[in-house]
Amino acid sequence: MSNDTPTILKNIVARKHQEVAERSQIISLEALYKQAEKARTPRNFTQALLDKVASGKPAVIAEIKKASPSKGVLRENFIPAEIALRYEQCGATCLSVLTDKDFFQGDENYLIEARAACSLPVIRKDFIVDPYQIIEARAINADCILLIAACLTDQQMSEFSLLAHELGMDVLVEVHNRVELDRALQVPNRLIGINNRDLHSFEVKLENTWDLLPFVPEDRLVITESGILSGNDVSAMQKHQVNAFLVGEAFMRAQDPGKALQTLFLT
Repeated sequence: MSNDTPTILKNIVARKHQEVAERSQIISLEALYKQAEKARTPRNFTQALLDKVASGKPAVIAEIKKASPSKGVLRENFIPAEIALRYEQCGATCLSVLTDKDFFQGDENYLIEARAACSLPVIRKDFIVDPYQIIEARAINADCILLIAACLTDQQMSEFSLLAHELGMDVLVEVHNRVELDRALQVPNRLIGINNRDLHSFEVKLENTWDLLPFVPEDRLVITESGILSGNDVSAMQKHQVNAFLVGEAFMRAQDPGKALQTLFLT
């Protein structure tokens, strides 16, 4: 990470390295590999998104997360399996499940429960800094992992992506700016997530996606992340030919997350 990496991200990454060290004392890498080999067959995360976009409909990665560092607890009535089923019933294409404990009050069991409750592909939303976490993701039945360019070197992004693909998972590489995008494009991967949230100020600007679009090759699928709160936001993205979305907070605060998804995208 560079010197201008946001403090919150440095803190999270430092904690992740500690977490990996702690977990590897409990379950060895070899034992974890054996668990991963016994995991359920991966669901094709990337293809699900491509198929939905090709059909002319918005491809929605609906997020399941209990809390965030900046907003605190988003949902008190938090039952991942129920939320996942409602998302599927209401038109979600894929799921995103937060598994980070210390900063997002997540848990690996949330992913296991959510995936078991539906037929949608699921991405493990966490801060991957070590191969151990990638093998762990497959062991808990994740179909895709998130790699955050701001957390990783070019070599790590390349090696981590390769490992994930070897394990049968897809990869979503997340970027926040042009420098990160140029680095992420060196990784042979279809999915590019553009986060509209500034990690320094936490300010959200949808223009961030639009500004970076001209620099994304046509063979990549852009997924816009953060700040999609209204039908106008969706329409604005679609006018810029962006048809894949990762949305969490807007749904998590709603009484019925599935209904909120329908209202935002399908009405």
